[in-house]
Amino acid sequence: MPRREGRFVFIGLLFSEKEKMAASASNPKTSYHARTNSLPSRPHPHIPLVQEHLCRLKASEATSSSSPSSSSFSRNIAGLQDLHDCIEELLLLPYNQQSLAQKQHERCINELLDGSLQLLDLCTTAKDALLQTKECIQELQSIMRRRRGCELALASEVRKYLTSRKVMKKAVSKALNNLKGMKNKCPFCPPNTENESTIALFSILREVETFTVTVFESLLSFISAPKTQSKPSGWSLVSKIMNSKRVACEEEATEANEFTKVDAALLSVLMTRKFDDKHVENVQIQLKELEMSMQVLEGGLECLFRRLIKNRVSLLNILYH
Repeated sequence: MPRREGRFVFIGLLFSEKEKMAASASNPKTSYHARTNSLPSRPHPHIPLVQEHLCRLKASEATSSSSPSSSSFSRNIAGLQDLHDCIEELLLLPYNQQSLAQKQHERCINELLDGSLQLLDLCTTAKDALLQTKECIQELQSIMRRRRGCELALASEVRKYLTSRKVMKKAVSKALNNLKGMKNKCPFCPPNTENESTIALFSILREVETFTVTVFESLLSFISAPKTQSKPSGWSLVSKIMNSKRVACEEEATEANEFTKVDAALLSVLMTRKFDDKHVENVQIQLKELEMSMQVLEGGLECLFRRLIKNRVSLLNILYH
């Protein structure tokens, strides 16, 4: 009796498979889907959420670009952290990994990896610029706290700060010039596929990368304060003093870049030799405010740097696994 039951079950299963094959033959669409494990043809619902988040960030960046400040950049960097968290979630979804890992998409993945390395380089450049400026500020503050009888030491430290800023600006300018050259040489090519989900995924990854580069460009320009006057070689001392006073007044009249304010204030102190308590205390206040702003920016950049590394690792895992 058990043998009969086993035979009936086997025959029933066999018959079931024959029925499926007959149904597939009568319906070509059913047959196609039964034989393939196709990827989603529509964008995942998470992608529009990333796009919405990106649109809000773009609006914020456009608003802050008209009157840039350390606080506005801190907000944008925090927004980038959240944005790249969303990108990490996209990259960890199994079917997105399956889509990106296809052989025909290797070129696009490599381009995204090149872009991720570029973002890490820009982030490192910004962190180094802040660190270099902060170290000089701390030295200045130390000299100013014991300023009595130390006018020569203070003047020397101010010169050191301005020289350090000049070196940093050259490094930032070089990084930005290299970035422009890479943009011109490496236009992004769309993936070779008709799958809407894959196209949308590559598109959003590229758009986030491009926007992140834009924020870094603005931040580096903000830190280097390129509008500060150039070296006044060949001018008379009177012209130097008048120019430094004029620049300081112009910066105070507007919501100036905090870095530019400190540069102008220190240059004014150096040129006018005003080391009295009032002028030194005013500079100390500006230095303290700038130091606090830089600490916030440094913390934000460090968090963003870690997210950029995680997303780069995810891309590498997709490519090599």
